[in-house]
Parts: sequence; structure tokens; C-alpha cells
Amino acid sequence: MAEKSTGASGAAGRAPAADRPDMVRNVVLVGHSGAGKTTLVESLLVATGTIQRPGRVEDGTTVSDFDEVEIRQQRSVNLTVAPMLHDGVKINLLDTPGYADFVGDLRAGLRAADAALFVVPATDGVDGLTRMLWEECAAVGMPRAVVITKIDHQRADFAEALAACQDAFGDGVAPLYLPVVTNGRVNGLIGLLTQRFYNYATGTRTENAPGPDYQDQIDRYRGALIEGIIQESEDESLMDRYLSGEEIDVKVLVGDLEKAVARGGFYPVLATGTGVGAAEVLQLVTQGFPFPLEHPLPEITTIDGKPVAGIACDPDGPLVAEVVKTTSDPYVGRISLVRVFSGTLRPDATVHVSGHGLADHGHEDHDVDERLGALSCPLGKHQRPAAKGIAGDVVAVAKLARAETGDTLSDKDRPLLMTAWTMPDPLLPVAIQARSKADDDKLGQALGRLVAEDPTLRLENNPETKQLVLWCMGEAHADVLLDRLSRRHGVEVEKVGLRVPLRETLGGSCRVVGRNVKQTGGHGQYAVCHLEVEPLPSGSGFEFVDKIVGGVVPRQFIPSVEKGVRTQMERGVVAGYPMVDIRVTLCDGKAHSVDSSDMAFQIAGALALKEAAAKVPTLLLEPVDEVAVLVADEYVGAVMSDLSSRRGRVLGTEPVGTGRTLVRAEVPQLEVTRYAIDLRSMSHGTGTFRRSFLRYEPLPSHLVDKVTA
Repeated sequence: MAEKSTGASGAAGRAPAADRPDMVRNVVLVGHSGAGKTTLVESLLVATGTIQRPGRVEDGTTVSDFDEVEIRQQRSVNLTVAPMLHDGVKINLLDTPGYADFVGDLRAGLRAADAALFVVPATDGVDGLTRMLWEECAAVGMPRAVVITKIDHQRADFAEALAACQDAFGDGVAPLYLPVVTNGRVNGLIGLLTQRFYNYATGTRTENAPGPDYQDQIDRYRGALIEGIIQESEDESLMDRYLSGEEIDVKVLVGDLEKAVARGGFYPVLATGTGVGAAEVLQLVTQGFPFPLEHPLPEITTIDGKPVAGIACDPDGPLVAEVVKTTSDPYVGRISLVRVFSGTLRPDATVHVSGHGLADHGHEDHDVDERLGALSCPLGKHQRPAAKGIAGDVVAVAKLARAETGDTLSDKDRPLLMTAWTMPDPLLPVAIQARSKADDDKLGQALGRLVAEDPTLRLENNPETKQLVLWCMGEAHADVLLDRLSRRHGVEVEKVGLRVPLRETLGGSCRVVGRNVKQTGGHGQYAVCHLEVEPLPSGSGFEFVDKIVGGVVPRQFIPSVEKGVRTQMERGVVAGYPMVDIRVTLCDGKAHSVDSSDMAFQIAGALALKEAAAKVPTLLLEPVDEVAVLVADEYVGAVMSDLSSRRGRVLGTEPVGTGRTLVRAEVPQLEVTRYAIDLRSMSHGTGTFRRSFLRYEPLPSHLVDKVTA
């Protein structure tokens, strides 16, 4: 980029505003936990004059990490937006969590943004999660750039970090600036296109010529940079001119660079440290990143699914906006962070709220009209009033009682729906229970608010195990949810052991008699039934056969026997689990003209089934899941070995793309309740899996006593 001096354009305490979409930049910061995203936000806020001094993650004073959990854990767990003004352009920086458990907020940030800054520390390099996110951005053609942070750290190695980025992200990654280090201190940056030195040693940014000692390094990196830019140029003659030795005008190179970045074909690398590099990042964001008009809109349909064409990022067009983040506060109420894709949001207007496609995550489909509350431009925990939200901008909306994360806002007279972004399935089950009756009374409402906020959370009230289960992305996700229940909603819960829904069945056939005869004066009970009980193949369910002849059991009482057997099957006969896959044949019986009744024969049928369980072995059946694990090739061996140790049967493997393999296996559910945690550890955060119920199989004998207890 062509470097030039910049000044603080923002104003502390006043919300920046934009009147046109081309004066907005929405940029998401992506990188692993500890990479320096939040610190970079602080330095950019200071550089634009939005805040007076930078906060520190260690002190809990940063703008982005204002949640109690974030301050305590010293890491981001929420998507936050930091708006600022630079050279008349409003920049919405979306700071995302870097830990895999909070991928829901990260993907919400990708949805709201038009470009991504990948943050890589000069001390650690690129991790597996960052590689996966790079591939996600590549799949949708999102423009990207790389910021290498912490270049002033004592362990920093810019050249090594750059090489790691080029290895991880492939072709098109090239530095725009080189850090200048003197006696272990970063004094400034050399612009490779302009070949000028931007000196930060005095605390203010000055410009002069670089020393001759750096010329060889400049020539080497500059040549690779220019070749990369020219390869993306629409002017095919540039390469020939360059190879013939002609000096290409810097303005031409800058113009081609900006187009290549906007198209998602070139990825410039910048460098930042304490007090160094913020101006260069701001310049790239405002001059090199695309504005909302250049970013294609997600697919838009009517409520009944018919495609809608012709909608663009136009403040005067039909309203189409999306709730990318929802937070609930017991004092302030619900606040929705909204990206406006078309039209203009105004306070007190009535909009249509649509939510579809997330029923499997506990979000029922809904279509309601709601009146907007006040609009604001959030900066950390502070909500600064906003007059409107135009197409391309990100604003916060108060008092949308029904809106949930992922919902579409549109004109009430023309309801529309945006295709929901892809969310991973939560695969870590955590069973909880309220600590007291008072907590139990408040638990349902509090959980409803959490589900509305977080599309990666799924709530299950298991009718078989009678347990309340939170399906989470991982342990850190679960801990944050429980912390919010306690601190934000005043509900105390505790984790309990997860029960896997087992089944019982009979291991053999037998003939039994169910006898319910009680005559102790007055109206008694009299019912006798002779049953043949036999097991059926797995998945057959229950069969009841009537072989009564001669009316030994009156016709009206035959359904009573079946009902009694079914009731006892639901209760179980050994460990309290439902019984399945048996055939019961009613062969004979006796009745009394006065003392026989519906209830008497129900009890007789239940007693007969218990008698059968006492005569023949009773088997416990465990659910078996089909599991598909996607990992990098280097972890395939470890994954297959681990699945085998979990009593799994590996069915095979197949390559997926470049360098990744899908491993298919059948694994008992008892062995995969914590697999989300173990796989992440095994694959260094790069492995994912999905599971689906397959069938029930007999539980091995050495586990029966343990599970029964």
C-alpha cells in the first residue's frame, strides 16, 4: 500500500457514523487464543483517538473483554464489536474468541464481516484451528490479510512467523512491511513498495529513507511482493514489463494490490508491536479492504423458501438484517447485535422477525412483528446512541424480546429470510440439576435465555433418563454457561453423572404364569395368565400374540394383559431400563365372574414378565453410534487406535480434500460422551466429528455390574 501519515480521526465518547455503505469497513479478527487480537484492537482504538490509552488483558481493562468471565479467565469468550473512525471511514472491528469452544461467536463474526484479519503471533506461529478458519474463508472467497503481532517480544522471530504463514496459507501471502530491530528493540517498519522507513523510535511516526544495511533484504522481499501482485493484475503486460527490468509505478502496484485483496486472491502481511504498526493496519483496512457494496449478500428467500433476487446493499432498498449476536442482561434486557445487509434500521420502527432452520438446536421456527427499541453503537460495555443503521453497518438494537441469534429482520409488509450460517453440532453432553427448589423454579427461564443467545448450545430434557442435558462445544463452553447461570441469572446448578439410555431384553425363551389372586373379604382381585415369552432380533420392538381359545380369559381382559406387560417393559425388570425386542404370547388363563377386573389382569401381566426375567438371563443393551471423524492425515493412526480402545469398530477411511482423512467407526455411546474433549486434545484442536444413533447391542458382561450399580 502507499503509506502516508495518519491522524486520529475518532472522538472519544462519540459514536462514529456512516451515511454511505462505501464509507464502512467490517473486519473480523481471527486467530488462536493468546495471538494478540484484543491487544491489537486496543492499539487501533488508541490510534484513531477512540480511547485515550490502551487497556491490558492482564488487568482486565480492555474494551473488548469486559465480561466478568473474560476478565477472570484473561481470554475472549464473546464476539464484540469496536467501531472507530479513520480518514472518514467507519471501521467495525469484530473481535472473536480464539478458543475452539466458542466457534459459534467466531462464525457469527465471519458472517457480519466483509474481510478478515488473521492474527498470528511472532512467537508461536500458526495453529490448526487458524488453518481451518483460513480454509473456511477461502471457501466463501472472503478477502484476507495477515497481521503478525508481538514483533517486539523477546522470543519474536518475524521471518520464522512469515514462513509459517506462507506454509500454512499457501500462495499469495507476502509481506508489505519489514520490522526494523535495533539492539532488541523494534524501531519501525520498512514499506516494501515505497522503500521508505517509518520510524516509531521517538513515539511519533516519522518517515525517512532506510539505511543501506537493509537494501539486500528489501530487494529480496520486494521482488517477491511485486511478482505476487502482478500475477493477480488484470494488466497482462505488467509481468513482461517487470521481467524486462522496467520499474513499475508504485501507484499502479497499489491499485492492483487493492483489487487483488478485494477479490480474495492476494494476502498482504503486516507487522505490529507495542506502539508500532497501527497506522499501517488502518491504512490497509480503509484503502485495501472491500466495502459492503463489494461483498455478495447471503442467499435471501421468502418465508416459505422461494428465492428472492435483486436485493443489494442499498440504504434505500428493502430491509434485510441479521441478528449475529444476542445478549441478555437482567437489568438492561435483551440486546441484539445486528448486521444490516439492505435498507435502513430506525429506532421505534416495526420489523418482522423470522427464525427458521435451527429447530434441532432448540430454536423453534418463529415469525413475529416487533417494535425496535433504541439503536446504539456499542463500544465494549458502553452503548452509545445511534440515529440509524444503514446497509452495510453493524448496530445494536434494544428490546427485541423474540429475536434470537441468527434471526432475520425485514419489513413487516415484506417478510424475508436469510439462509442461516453453518453451525457445528454441540457434542459434549453435560447433565445438570438445580441445587434448590428456588433455583429449579428459575432454571427454565434462564436456560431459555441462554439458548436464544447461543446457537451452539442445545438443550435436552431426556424423557428416558429424566435428566436435563446441556449439549456444549467443550468444557470451557460448559463452564462459561454455568457461570452465566449463576452470576447473570442467579441460578445455582451442579453437574451430575450423565446417564446413557440403555435397554433390557431377555436372553432366552420361557413359559410363565402371572397370578394375581387376592381375596381377603369384600371385592377381591382374581387374574391368572399363562404367557410364553421369547426374544426377538435387535430392532424388532414388541409383539403381543393372543392365542386364547374357549374364553378362559374374557375378551375384555386380553388388552389388559398386554397393557400390564407394556407398563412393566417401560419400567424395566433388572436395572430400571425399558425392555425391548420380545414377543409375548397369551396362551391360557383364568378369570372370576366377580373379582376379575382390568387392573387385576394388568397386574397379572406385569408379574408374569417379572417371572420371565427371573427364569432366563436378562441382557442389558447399549446404544451404538455411527461416528465419522475428520482429522489431518498425521493424526489418523492415533484416532484409529483410540477408537479401538473405546470398543469401537473402525469401518474404513477415505481422503477428504488435501491432507485430511475421514475415519468411520461404530462406537458405543458409553465411550463417546467425552469424545469432543479427547479428540481436540489428540488432534491439537483440528479434529471434528459427527455421530448418529445406529442400533442397540448387548453390553459386555464385565461392564454390566458397573452400569447396573
